[in-house]
Amino acid sequence: MTCKDCDKRIEHQQFENSMESLGVPLCDRHSRLIKKVILDNDTPIEAIHLFYALKEAGAHPMLEWWDGKKSVDIAISRVKLNIEIDKDYNMITHEQAINDLEDAMHSFKNGFTTIRIPHLAIKYYLEDTVKNILGIISGLRANIKAI
Repeated sequence: MTCKDCDKRIEHQQFENSMESLGVPLCDRHSRLIKKVILDNDTPIEAIHLFYALKEAGAHPMLEWWDGKKSVDIAISRVKLNIEIDKDYNMITHEQAINDLEDAMHSFKNGFTTIRIPHLAIKYYLEDTVKNILGIISGLRANIKAI
């Protein structure tokens, strides 16, 4: 068993602790770092799962990237893609919908594309979610080359 972040070999107890608390096999050092990120930014656990799945797929994601206005759950800077995880997707209000739209507008004005993914899509359909994000990355990459 190895750490998903540094490929360092981890002991069985480290593996169990990390899987129980984060759902991802990490060494003690990276478990502490990720837990700090979660506490500091209220990062959804699904963002952690998606981050490591995208990393494994070769997408070069960044976790809790500052976009100049707020912290974005995951960013793929090479194609200017921001990914937000909706934790309360089923409880969206009209005020939140307008705020989300305004955030998307500010991102577009700065050349970024923002997508919002319901946490349930990651929880139950992680592989499909990663595949679709890779498709979005591919499309954005093609559009960047065309400009």
